[in-house]
Amino acid sequence: MNGRSFSIRSSTRPCARRCVPLRIVKWTRDVGFSTIDYLTLIAYLAGITLFGMRFRRAQRTVRDYFIGARTTSWVVISLSIVATETSTLTLIGVPALVYSDFARPEQGGSFMYLQVVLGYIVARFIISWILIPAYFQGELLTAYALLERRFGAATKHVTASLFLVMRALAEGVRVFAASLVLSAVLTRSLPGLPHLWLWSIALVGVLTLVYTFEGGIGAVIWTDLIQFVIYIAGSLLAVHELIQLVPGGLPAIHAIGARADKFQVLSFSWNPAMPFTFWAGLTGGTFLTLASHGTDQLLVQRMLTCRTMRDAQKALVMSGFVVLFQFVLFLTIGAMLFAYYQSHPRPALTSNDEIFPAFIVQILPRGIAGLVIAAIFAAAMSNLSGSLNSLASTSIFDFYQPLARRRHSDARLLLLSRWCTAGWGIVLIGIAILARGWGSVFTAGLTVASLVYGPMLGAFAVGVLTRRATERGAIAGIAVSLAVMVLVKLYTPLAWTWYVLVGTIVCAAVACAVSLTSSPIELETTTGSGAGTPLR
Repeated sequence: MNGRSFSIRSSTRPCARRCVPLRIVKWTRDVGFSTIDYLTLIAYLAGITLFGMRFRRAQRTVRDYFIGARTTSWVVISLSIVATETSTLTLIGVPALVYSDFARPEQGGSFMYLQVVLGYIVARFIISWILIPAYFQGELLTAYALLERRFGAATKHVTASLFLVMRALAEGVRVFAASLVLSAVLTRSLPGLPHLWLWSIALVGVLTLVYTFEGGIGAVIWTDLIQFVIYIAGSLLAVHELIQLVPGGLPAIHAIGARADKFQVLSFSWNPAMPFTFWAGLTGGTFLTLASHGTDQLLVQRMLTCRTMRDAQKALVMSGFVVLFQFVLFLTIGAMLFAYYQSHPRPALTSNDEIFPAFIVQILPRGIAGLVIAAIFAAAMSNLSGSLNSLASTSIFDFYQPLARRRHSDARLLLLSRWCTAGWGIVLIGIAILARGWGSVFTAGLTVASLVYGPMLGAFAVGVLTRRATERGAIAGIAVSLAVMVLVKLYTPLAWTWYVLVGTIVCAAVACAVSLTSSPIELETTTGSGAGTPLR
């Protein structure tokens, strides 16, 4: 079959859901990550690192390092946004979500995640209408400078601190997810080497840190573009190979998936414990993206590098439809993997998150396996580089620069920015090591972000949309909302897709209630700093 030698051993096993038992095809061809695959992976890792380091020459000031010259095309920035929000969690977690079996399809095992993606698109239009015009009033360098202009420095420091904690924890999970891939590769070739996952974390972290340290935001954006092309091409190659490998091809894949309800998209269930219903998906996806793309420096920073407000709006809206295509692609890979393993032996796995990497290493032809693994690394490194740069920019612009007792030269600040990037790289590697025991990498990453995003979005909402909210009210709203979200996580069955909505409502309600109790003197003082006017 397709030039590959194989034998068939008659066997049956129970299938998931409502699939009929199929014959197991026992492959005996020579498998494993070959020399050409290693060379492909090494060429990618070395090439992308050297390419990113080239951008060092373009940095003369700290503004150049974090914002750039604002000459990049909005199309490039749009694809950079997509690459930044597409991590290894997405590339291996989404196929695993569809491949796996759940008690109900609203929990996973189907295409119902697309209901969340619909919210991703809706939110981009809202951000373009409300928040992007506010960001382009004046010369803002971080998302949290908007809250300083509206409320004061204390609110900025609170929200920026939340961002630093949330982004570090979430990115640590993503780095660990990338280590699962490299471990799957190295285990077959170096079975006696201990702690492969640890060495994998170090490799991904250090190489990404090198080119981000040197090249700044310019390196991040342009390497994002290359990495986007690589991981999309690698995913399409995997789809092509799966069609060839499943007996019966695409019609058989569709038939097997349909019998197992893998292609079910919509559910109008009102059960709040189910994460993937139409109501939870549309509402949760909208509020999650309002927070992630409207208040998170990781993605706001991309929009601030655009030439004009109009370019930023176009870049953000276009990215939503590219993300929709991506999720359809990754969900399809998961359904194809499910169909493939109905007629082939399932590999030994410690979790279903490993199913796509294991398929790549064990089944894909030599040469193609290296390209697809490089694609997964591309997703991991693009997300990590953006996180490092945004963490450093927030640390410098929102904390160090305003709190420093003496003014530093641009050269000194640029050097500090680079070493701040290096410091965050070490922190993220440490968190990735701890993330090994946090469960499913996909849901762990989203849950960490969702707990914090609600309080942050609530503060931005009252700042942009209301006139009476005060700094004291905004800080109180953030604190109460954060405490409520921790309790919701620990003591309720509420699905994570509702977290941002609940956190936003609590923060906004408390902020408005506390602000109504403010004295006229406090309101006058707040308004004097420009805070009494909604930032639109």
